[in-house]
Amino acid sequence: MTRYFFGLALVAFVSAVAIQGLHARTTAPPIYVVVEVDEITDANGFEALRQADDATAIEAEFEDGRYFARTENVTAVDGSAPKAFTIIAFDNITKAKKFVDSIKPTTALRTRVTKSRSFIVEGTMRE
Repeated sequence: MTRYFFGLALVAFVSAVAIQGLHARTTAPPIYVVVEVDEITDANGFEALRQADDATAIEAEFEDGRYFARTENVTAVDGSAPKAFTIIAFDNITKAKKFVDSIKPTTALRTRVTKSRSFIVEGTMRE
């Protein structure tokens, strides 16, 4: 009976720790890296940028990044639509910044062949 009680107590403790860990992870606001391409100034260079997409996706995965959007199919609702748009979610600012640092060559190519911008934004709290 004592072994049964000890086993049950151990399971309850491990479950409580796991739930608390999950709660801590979901209470931090997500961080998004957003890239917006407004104009393509060098079509050949932009094609090279497209070829770099797979390597960029691997870098995002390395920092646990999740693509929410990566498309050239953007419809304007108000104003003009960008030519391409990307949103990548990260669990924290540190991972987002590591990702941004890891793709500096791709960023340099993007800024050379497009009129674009990128930024990091904090999302809202998940519940």
